[in-house]
Amino acid sequence: MASPKLKAPVAIISKLYCSPSQVVLTVRKRPQTVTGGGFVVTEDSTQSVVFRVEGCGVLGSQGELVVRDRAGDALLLIRRKEGVVQALSINRKWKGYSFDYEGIRKLVFKLKEPNSCLGRTSAIRISTEPRRSSGGDWDFEVQGRFPEKACTIVDHLGRIMAQIGVEKGMRSMDLYYVVVKPGVDQAFVFGVIAVLDNIYGESTAC
Repeated sequence: MASPKLKAPVAIISKLYCSPSQVVLTVRKRPQTVTGGGFVVTEDSTQSVVFRVEGCGVLGSQGELVVRDRAGDALLLIRRKEGVVQALSINRKWKGYSFDYEGIRKLVFKLKEPNSCLGRTSAIRISTEPRRSSGGDWDFEVQGRFPEKACTIVDHLGRIMAQIGVEKGMRSMDLYYVVVKPGVDQAFVFGVIAVLDNIYGESTAC
């Protein structure tokens, strides 16, 4: 059964990153020993850089990520909440902040990361600020397995926002593609992917 189509753009960070048509983007991980880790996102058709994601190898702080635009300006600062309460909780929490024209940070989304054997069976869910759905405590969910690059990001109605996969025959997970549906905020999608990358100890992890 086909996923229901969006009636309006899903602009979490900015409408500037909501394309009216489907977009295929390529993710290439950067070697941690050379560049400090992270990954680069390019347009599949032109190979031009769209986003750069930096992890703690560059920033020098564990649990802190930055998504930059093609010009190198920071779009998102993402931080993992720390402390004794978080260490004992079933879920770790990440918070994503955008920047306004004056450079002031604004909370735009929260992501819950399973933090125990019990929690690992739970889905990774994201809520936005302001909330997009009136029911439940989440707006988006990650379905499937990110380490195998076989997963989707869906909204609370089950509509697909983005799909992550690898080309057939590719053995390395250092290069994979992301299909972002029409009207979906690409910057938000890669903010979520940056957190997934860190959770599973990939290019942005220390």
